[in-house]
Amino acid sequence: MVRFFFCTDIHGSEAVWRKFLNTPRYLKVDTIIMGGDITGKRIVPILQQSDGTWKGSIYGTVDQEVIMKTEEEIVDFEKRARMAGCYPTRLTARENEDLAESLEEEDGIQKLKKGGALDKLFDRVEAEGLQKWIDMVDDVIDGSRRVPEGTKIIICPGNDDKFAIDEIIKKDPRVIYGEMAKIDLDNDHEMISYGWTTPTPWDTYRECNEENIKEKIEELVSLVNNIENSVFCFHCPPYESKIDEAPLLNPDLTYVGWRGGEPIRGATGSKAVREAIEKYQPIVSLHGHIHESPGSVKIGRTYCINPGSEYSEAILKGYLVELEKGELKAMQRVEA
Repeated sequence: MVRFFFCTDIHGSEAVWRKFLNTPRYLKVDTIIMGGDITGKRIVPILQQSDGTWKGSIYGTVDQEVIMKTEEEIVDFEKRARMAGCYPTRLTARENEDLAESLEEEDGIQKLKKGGALDKLFDRVEAEGLQKWIDMVDDVIDGSRRVPEGTKIIICPGNDDKFAIDEIIKKDPRVIYGEMAKIDLDNDHEMISYGWTTPTPWDTYRECNEENIKEKIEELVSLVNNIENSVFCFHCPPYESKIDEAPLLNPDLTYVGWRGGEPIRGATGSKAVREAIEKYQPIVSLHGHIHESPGSVKIGRTYCINPGSEYSEAILKGYLVELEKGELKAMQRVEA
Protein backbone atom coordinates (compact mmCIF):
# COMPACT_ATOMS: atom_id res chain seq x y z
CA MET A 1 0.00 0.00 0.00
CA VAL A 2 1.12 3.58 -0.69
CA ARG A 3 -0.31 6.61 1.05
CA PHE A 4 0.67 9.97 -0.44
CA PHE A 5 -0.17 13.67 -0.29
CA PHE A 6 -0.33 15.74 -3.46
CA CYS A 7 -0.07 19.51 -3.63
CA THR A 8 0.70 21.97 -6.43
CA ASP A 9 0.90 25.63 -7.51
CA ILE A 10 2.32 27.15 -4.34
CA HIS A 11 4.19 29.85 -6.30
CA GLY A 12 6.90 30.68 -3.81
CA SER A 13 4.79 30.77 -0.64
CA GLU A 14 7.12 29.64 2.11
CA ALA A 15 4.18 29.33 4.50
CA VAL A 16 2.53 26.75 2.23
CA TRP A 17 5.82 24.91 1.67
CA ARG A 18 6.33 24.53 5.43
CA LYS A 19 2.83 23.09 5.77
CA PHE A 20 3.53 20.74 2.85
CA LEU A 21 6.65 19.41 4.59
CA ASN A 22 4.64 18.89 7.78
CA THR A 23 2.08 16.58 6.12
CA PRO A 24 4.02 13.32 6.73
CA ARG A 25 3.85 13.93 10.48
CA TYR A 26 0.21 15.03 10.56
CA LEU A 27 -1.33 12.84 7.84
CA LYS A 28 0.94 9.78 8.28
CA VAL A 29 1.86 9.60 4.61
CA ASP A 30 4.98 7.92 3.22
CA THR A 31 5.23 10.07 0.07
CA ILE A 32 4.63 13.77 -0.63
CA ILE A 33 4.37 15.10 -4.18
CA MET A 34 4.75 18.71 -5.28
CA GLY A 35 3.15 18.91 -8.70
CA GLY A 36 4.59 22.06 -10.25
CA ASP A 37 4.71 25.87 -10.18
CA ILE A 38 6.79 25.81 -7.03
CA THR A 39 8.60 29.10 -7.43
CA GLY A 40 7.40 32.66 -6.92
CA LYS A 41 6.43 35.31 -9.45
CA ARG A 42 7.64 38.51 -7.80
CA ILE A 43 10.84 40.03 -6.54
CA VAL A 44 10.29 42.57 -3.76
CA PRO A 45 13.09 45.16 -3.86
CA ILE A 46 14.33 46.46 -0.53
CA LEU A 47 15.83 49.78 -1.58
CA GLN A 48 18.69 51.44 0.23
CA GLN A 49 17.97 55.12 0.97
CA SER A 50 20.44 58.02 1.13
CA ASP A 51 19.82 58.43 4.88
CA GLY A 52 20.88 54.81 5.60
CA THR A 53 17.36 53.39 5.93
CA TRP A 54 15.76 50.78 3.66
CA LYS A 55 12.34 50.91 1.98
CA GLY A 56 10.11 48.14 0.63
CA SER A 57 6.51 47.21 -0.17
CA ILE A 58 5.46 43.56 -0.32
CA TYR A 59 2.49 44.30 -2.57
CA GLY A 60 4.14 47.06 -4.59
CA THR A 61 1.91 49.94 -3.45
CA VAL A 62 3.18 53.22 -2.06
CA ASP A 63 0.62 53.30 0.74
CA GLN A 64 2.01 49.99 2.06
CA GLU A 65 5.68 50.95 1.96
CA VAL A 66 7.70 50.06 5.04
CA ILE A 67 10.72 52.06 6.20
CA MET A 68 13.30 49.85 7.94
CA LYS A 69 16.01 51.30 10.13
CA THR A 70 17.59 48.21 11.70
CA GLU A 71 18.80 44.81 10.49
CA GLU A 72 16.14 43.19 12.66
CA GLU A 73 13.40 45.13 10.87
CA ILE A 74 14.79 44.17 7.47
CA VAL A 75 14.97 40.48 8.39
CA ASP A 76 11.36 40.58 9.65
CA PHE A 77 10.23 42.23 6.39
CA GLU A 78 12.11 39.61 4.35
CA LYS A 79 10.40 36.82 6.27
CA ARG A 80 6.95 38.28 5.66
CA ALA A 81 7.72 38.70 1.96
CA ARG A 82 8.81 35.05 1.62
CA MET A 83 5.68 33.84 3.38
CA ALA A 84 3.64 35.78 0.79
CA GLY A 85 5.40 34.05 -2.10
CA CYS A 86 7.90 36.82 -2.94
CA TYR A 87 11.67 37.05 -3.18
CA PRO A 88 12.91 39.97 -1.05
CA THR A 89 16.14 41.39 -2.51
CA ARG A 90 18.25 44.21 -1.14
CA LEU A 91 19.21 46.72 -3.85
CA THR A 92 20.72 50.15 -4.25
CA ALA A 93 18.72 52.70 -6.23
CA ARG A 94 21.13 52.29 -9.15
CA GLU A 95 20.78 48.49 -9.16
CA ASN A 96 17.00 48.86 -9.15
CA GLU A 97 17.14 51.22 -12.16
CA ASP A 98 19.35 48.78 -14.06
CA LEU A 99 16.89 45.95 -13.42
CA ALA A 100 13.96 48.06 -14.65
CA GLU A 101 15.71 48.28 -18.02
CA SER A 102 15.29 44.50 -18.32
CA LEU A 103 11.55 44.90 -18.85
CA GLU A 104 10.10 45.25 -22.33
CA GLU A 105 6.66 46.17 -23.63
CA GLU A 106 4.85 44.04 -26.17
CA ASP A 107 1.36 44.91 -27.40
CA GLY A 108 0.94 47.24 -24.44
CA ILE A 109 1.92 44.53 -21.93
CA GLN A 110 5.09 44.79 -19.85
CA LYS A 111 7.09 41.55 -19.95
CA LEU A 112 10.35 40.23 -18.62
CA LYS A 113 13.12 40.36 -21.22
CA LYS A 114 14.46 36.80 -21.34
CA GLY A 115 18.21 36.75 -20.77
CA GLY A 116 18.17 40.25 -19.26
CA ALA A 117 19.51 41.27 -15.85
CA LEU A 118 16.15 40.83 -14.12
CA ASP A 119 15.64 37.42 -15.72
CA LYS A 120 19.07 36.34 -14.45
CA LEU A 121 18.26 37.69 -10.98
CA PHE A 122 15.11 35.53 -10.97
CA ASP A 123 17.29 32.52 -11.87
CA ARG A 124 19.46 33.17 -8.84
CA VAL A 125 16.79 33.97 -6.24
CA GLU A 126 14.56 31.07 -7.30
CA ALA A 127 17.45 28.58 -7.12
CA GLU A 128 18.60 29.95 -3.75
CA GLY A 129 15.04 29.96 -2.45
CA LEU A 130 14.38 26.37 -3.46
CA GLN A 131 17.65 25.19 -1.91
CA LYS A 132 16.64 26.90 1.33
CA TRP A 133 13.32 25.09 1.18
CA ILE A 134 14.93 21.70 0.62
CA ASP A 135 17.24 22.34 3.58
CA MET A 136 14.10 22.62 5.74
CA VAL A 137 13.60 18.87 5.31
CA ASP A 138 16.23 18.38 8.02
CA ASP A 139 14.73 20.90 10.46
CA VAL A 140 14.11 19.54 13.93
CA ILE A 141 10.66 20.21 15.37
CA ASP A 142 9.64 19.11 18.86
CA GLY A 143 12.80 17.04 19.11
CA SER A 144 12.35 15.10 15.87
CA ARG A 145 13.17 15.61 12.19
CA ARG A 146 10.52 17.61 10.34
CA VAL A 147 10.22 15.01 7.58
CA PRO A 148 10.64 11.43 8.89
CA GLU A 149 13.50 9.39 7.43
CA GLY A 150 12.41 7.28 4.50
CA THR A 151 9.69 9.67 3.31
CA LYS A 152 9.74 10.14 -0.46
CA ILE A 153 9.68 13.84 -1.42
CA ILE A 154 8.93 14.19 -5.13
CA ILE A 155 9.29 17.61 -6.76
CA CYS A 156 7.95 18.14 -10.27
CA PRO A 157 8.53 21.52 -11.99
CA GLY A 158 5.62 23.24 -13.75
CA ASN A 159 5.24 25.69 -16.62
CA ASP A 160 5.96 28.75 -14.44
CA ASP A 161 9.21 27.30 -13.05
CA LYS A 162 12.47 28.48 -14.61
CA PHE A 163 14.93 25.80 -15.71
CA ALA A 164 17.49 27.05 -13.16
CA ILE A 165 15.73 25.03 -10.43
CA ASP A 166 16.07 21.64 -12.14
CA GLU A 167 19.70 21.08 -11.19
CA ILE A 168 18.95 22.07 -7.57
CA ILE A 169 16.38 19.27 -7.36
CA LYS A 170 18.44 16.70 -9.27
CA LYS A 171 21.60 17.02 -7.19
CA ASP A 172 19.98 16.91 -3.73
CA PRO A 173 19.61 13.34 -2.38
CA ARG A 174 16.84 14.38 -0.01
CA VAL A 175 14.35 14.87 -2.85
CA ILE A 176 13.36 13.12 -6.08
CA TYR A 177 13.26 14.97 -9.40
CA GLY A 178 9.99 14.10 -11.10
CA GLU A 179 10.12 15.71 -14.55
CA MET A 180 9.98 13.22 -17.44
CA ALA A 181 10.61 10.38 -15.01
CA LYS A 182 9.05 7.09 -13.93
CA ILE A 183 9.09 6.79 -10.14
CA ASP A 184 8.19 3.72 -8.09
CA LEU A 185 5.80 4.79 -5.35
CA ASP A 186 5.99 1.25 -3.97
CA ASN A 187 6.32 -2.24 -5.42
CA ASP A 188 2.90 -2.09 -7.10
CA HIS A 189 2.44 1.51 -8.21
CA GLU A 190 4.51 3.62 -10.62
CA MET A 191 4.12 7.35 -11.29
CA ILE A 192 5.05 9.30 -14.43
CA SER A 193 5.30 13.08 -14.45
CA TYR A 194 5.32 15.88 -17.02
CA GLY A 195 5.20 19.59 -16.13
CA TRP A 196 4.75 21.31 -19.49
CA THR A 197 1.42 22.84 -20.52
CA THR A 198 -0.33 24.09 -23.62
CA PRO A 199 0.47 27.74 -24.53
CA THR A 200 -0.68 30.43 -22.10
CA PRO A 201 -1.15 34.21 -22.52
CA TRP A 202 1.90 34.74 -20.28
CA ASP A 203 4.44 32.87 -22.44
CA THR A 204 5.82 30.89 -19.51
CA TYR A 205 8.93 28.70 -19.53
CA ARG A 206 7.54 25.23 -20.15
CA GLU A 207 4.89 25.46 -22.86
CA CYS A 208 4.45 23.50 -26.07
CA ASN A 209 1.79 22.36 -28.51
CA GLU A 210 -0.52 19.38 -28.14
CA GLU A 211 1.53 17.21 -30.49
CA ASN A 212 4.65 17.65 -28.35
CA ILE A 213 2.71 16.88 -25.18
CA LYS A 214 1.36 13.71 -26.77
CA GLU A 215 4.87 12.60 -27.82
CA LYS A 216 6.28 13.17 -24.32
CA ILE A 217 3.42 11.29 -22.65
CA GLU A 218 3.89 8.31 -24.98
CA GLU A 219 7.61 8.34 -24.16
CA LEU A 220 6.78 8.23 -20.45
CA VAL A 221 4.14 5.52 -20.80
CA SER A 222 6.72 3.29 -22.50
CA LEU A 223 8.68 3.27 -19.21
CA VAL A 224 5.77 1.90 -17.16
CA ASN A 225 5.61 -1.82 -16.40
CA ASN A 226 1.97 -1.98 -15.31
CA ILE A 227 -0.03 0.94 -16.70
CA GLU A 228 -3.27 -0.16 -14.98
CA ASN A 229 -1.65 0.32 -11.57
CA SER A 230 -0.01 3.62 -12.49
CA VAL A 231 -0.42 7.25 -11.43
CA PHE A 232 -0.15 10.13 -13.88
CA CYS A 233 1.18 13.47 -12.64
CA PHE A 234 0.68 15.97 -15.46
CA HIS A 235 0.66 19.64 -14.50
CA CYS A 236 -1.81 20.50 -17.26
CA PRO A 237 -5.30 19.11 -16.58
CA PRO A 238 -7.33 17.23 -19.20
CA TYR A 239 -9.39 19.29 -21.62
CA GLU A 240 -13.09 19.86 -20.81
CA SER A 241 -12.82 18.08 -17.48
CA LYS A 242 -14.27 20.87 -15.26
CA ILE A 243 -10.95 20.96 -13.38
CA ASP A 244 -9.45 22.96 -16.27
CA GLU A 245 -11.90 25.91 -16.36
CA ALA A 246 -10.48 29.42 -16.08
CA PRO A 247 -11.53 32.94 -17.12
CA LEU A 248 -11.03 33.34 -20.86
CA LEU A 249 -8.72 36.19 -21.90
CA ASN A 250 -8.15 38.40 -24.91
CA PRO A 251 -4.59 38.88 -26.26
CA ASP A 252 -4.27 42.03 -24.10
CA LEU A 253 -5.13 39.91 -21.02
CA THR A 254 -8.57 41.47 -20.52
CA TYR A 255 -11.58 39.19 -19.97
CA VAL A 256 -13.44 38.17 -23.14
CA GLY A 257 -16.70 38.99 -21.39
CA TRP A 258 -18.89 38.62 -18.32
CA ARG A 259 -21.82 36.38 -17.43
CA GLY A 260 -23.84 36.68 -14.24
CA GLY A 261 -21.34 39.14 -12.79
CA GLU A 262 -18.44 36.71 -13.30
CA PRO A 263 -15.80 36.50 -16.04
CA ILE A 264 -16.74 34.00 -18.75
CA ARG A 265 -14.89 30.76 -18.15
CA GLY A 266 -13.92 27.98 -20.50
CA ALA A 267 -11.80 24.85 -20.89
CA THR A 268 -8.05 25.54 -20.89
CA GLY A 269 -6.64 22.05 -20.42
CA SER A 270 -4.82 19.71 -22.78
CA LYS A 271 -6.53 17.47 -25.31
CA ALA A 272 -3.42 15.25 -25.43
CA VAL A 273 -3.57 14.75 -21.65
CA ARG A 274 -7.26 13.81 -21.84
CA GLU A 275 -6.58 11.42 -24.71
CA ALA A 276 -3.83 9.69 -22.72
CA ILE A 277 -6.08 9.29 -19.66
CA GLU A 278 -8.90 7.86 -21.78
CA LYS A 279 -6.49 5.49 -23.52
CA TYR A 280 -4.45 4.19 -20.60
CA GLN A 281 -6.82 4.60 -17.63
CA PRO A 282 -4.39 5.00 -14.71
CA ILE A 283 -5.82 4.72 -11.21
CA VAL A 284 -5.37 8.41 -10.44
CA SER A 285 -4.25 11.40 -12.49
CA LEU A 286 -2.80 14.40 -10.62
CA HIS A 287 -3.07 17.91 -12.04
CA GLY A 288 -2.78 21.60 -11.21
CA HIS A 289 -2.10 24.73 -13.31
CA ILE A 290 -5.66 26.08 -13.05
CA HIS A 291 -6.02 27.55 -9.58
CA GLU A 292 -9.73 28.38 -9.92
CA SER A 293 -10.99 24.85 -10.59
CA PRO A 294 -10.28 22.57 -7.65
CA GLY A 295 -12.00 19.24 -7.46
CA SER A 296 -12.09 15.69 -8.76
CA VAL A 297 -13.72 14.11 -11.79
CA LYS A 298 -13.77 10.59 -13.24
CA ILE A 299 -12.72 9.90 -16.80
CA GLY A 300 -13.54 6.23 -17.26
CA ARG A 301 -12.04 4.47 -14.23
CA THR A 302 -9.51 7.25 -13.60
CA TYR A 303 -9.95 9.78 -10.82
CA CYS A 304 -8.55 13.11 -12.04
CA ILE A 305 -7.82 15.64 -9.30
CA ASN A 306 -6.81 19.28 -9.09
CA PRO A 307 -6.34 20.68 -5.56
CA GLY A 308 -6.51 24.29 -6.80
CA SER A 309 -4.41 26.97 -5.17
CA GLU A 310 -4.75 29.79 -2.67
CA TYR A 311 -1.04 30.29 -2.08
CA SER A 312 -1.40 34.06 -1.60
CA GLU A 313 -3.59 33.35 1.44
CA ALA A 314 -1.01 30.86 2.81
CA ILE A 315 -3.54 28.02 2.48
CA LEU A 316 -2.23 24.52 1.78
CA LYS A 317 -4.59 22.71 -0.62
CA GLY A 318 -4.05 19.11 -1.58
CA TYR A 319 -5.32 15.54 -1.73
CA LEU A 320 -4.54 12.59 0.49
CA VAL A 321 -4.56 9.42 -1.64
CA GLU A 322 -4.28 5.79 -0.60
CA LEU A 323 -3.62 3.01 -3.11
CA GLU A 324 -3.39 -0.73 -2.54
CA LYS A 325 -2.60 -3.35 -5.18
CA GLY A 326 -3.90 -1.25 -8.07
CA GLU A 327 -7.02 0.02 -6.35
CA LEU A 328 -7.95 3.41 -4.95
CA LYS A 329 -8.70 2.78 -1.27
CA ALA A 330 -9.16 6.37 -0.11
CA MET A 331 -9.06 9.91 -1.41
CA GLN A 332 -9.59 12.99 0.72
CA ARG A 333 -9.33 16.67 -0.05
CA VAL A 334 -7.23 18.55 2.51
CA GLU A 335 -6.98 22.28 3.28
CA ALA A 336 -4.87 23.81 6.02
